[in-house]
Amino acid sequence: MQDITFIGFGEAGGAIVSGWGARDGIAAYDLKTDAPDTAAAMRDRMTAHGVTPCDSAAQAVARADMVLCTVTADQAVTAARTAAPHLRPGTIWCDLNSCAPSSKREAAAIVEGAGGRYVDVAVMAPVHPKLNMVPLLVSGPHAGEVAPLLAALPMAPRVVEGPVGAASSIKMIRSVMVKGLEALTAECTLAAVAAGVEDEVLGSLMKSHPGTDWPGQAAYNFERALVHGARRAAEMEEVAKTLRDLGLPDDMARATVLWERRIAATGLPAPEDARATGPRAIAETLLPALRG
Repeated sequence: MQDITFIGFGEAGGAIVSGWGARDGIAAYDLKTDAPDTAAAMRDRMTAHGVTPCDSAAQAVARADMVLCTVTADQAVTAARTAAPHLRPGTIWCDLNSCAPSSKREAAAIVEGAGGRYVDVAVMAPVHPKLNMVPLLVSGPHAGEVAPLLAALPMAPRVVEGPVGAASSIKMIRSVMVKGLEALTAECTLAAVAAGVEDEVLGSLMKSHPGTDWPGQAAYNFERALVHGARRAAEMEEVAKTLRDLGLPDDMARATVLWERRIAATGLPAPEDARATGPRAIAETLLPALRG
């Protein structure tokens, strides 16, 4: 592969490129380059990473051998629909977005219909600190062919047997627990601080579940929601869709969406070191905004 394009250049795109280091032939397009108030900052971000900014998705993918789509979950199908008509025959489209399997299959039909080769990629951990070596699950008819290409970049793929959607099913269903715990921890800790009993509550949790550092975990979960809550809410919308597609209730997933979105909507900055700041101080900052 000579040319790689990112559609979407947020945290994931920047982290992956940072891990690769200096290399030629990387281009990117992001919706923020279309908005007057964010265009300059996004172009500067791309340039700082050694990436060529593009004015449109069509321009970005015109010469691409491989596309890494790293947009927000709610934009994954739209990104495929916008860029696919401009792909060269055989271009690999790696969909790294946190989407329901049905959304991945919809995007796959668009890309494959345009002559591209679609791969379902699930990112199984935060991109920091592992950057380009964050664990990936890869599925679909081209997974076995594409996984060695990703590994050579280098990245850290593992092929999951099954069609498009197999990798994302693992990611989405796991998120019921991972993101759900974030929401439960936020609700519990905020209530404990509001009642002035956080030491007793967190101490009791430590005794009941001694394998978890509950104060540290609560602080970390607050930090993740403050920084990434809007994006995590979009992912949990896709988790809820996954559950509905399976004919199951989605109550916990929908409640998690509300908590992630609610904390993000406060607009409060995350502490530089959440664990050192501690859950009480973070909760005391959040409570007035949430009550207001």
